[in-house]
Amino acid sequence: MGINKVILLGNAGQDPKVTWYEGGSCVAQLSLATTEKGYTLQNGTQVPDRTEWHNLIFRNRLGEIVEKYVHKGDKLYVEGKIRTRSYDDQTGAKRYVTEIFVDTMEMLTPKSAAQTSAPTPVAPQPARPQNTAPSQDDGADDLPF
Repeated sequence: MGINKVILLGNAGQDPKVTWYEGGSCVAQLSLATTEKGYTLQNGTQVPDRTEWHNLIFRNRLGEIVEKYVHKGDKLYVEGKIRTRSYDDQTGAKRYVTEIFVDTMEMLTPKSAAQTSAPTPVAPQPARPQNTAPSQDDGADDLPF
């Protein structure tokens, strides 16, 4: 038995490329950039940022959602399975492609940042704490707890 699970948090490097098939199914593809921040060693050596690019594949309903809502630069959290396939290029050389078949996705870019023409949203109200027991005070103050 084995586990094949990938978790990535990064930014879309392009708008998705979507292919529709007979019967209404679709496949969306996009690249995702994940960056490890650079740092300085104790001896003063600078280690630069390191960016990795990942090929993501979204199928069916998830592909439809990606087509409609995901754009270049959007921050995404994805979970999926890693798969490698090979093909022969035009010169006959064998090439390998590693892809992430996405099962779960969370869009992390705020709606207002994703839609620059959208009106400025109203700031959300702070959440009120829930009462765990009835209040024993006389009700003289206006506190919700």
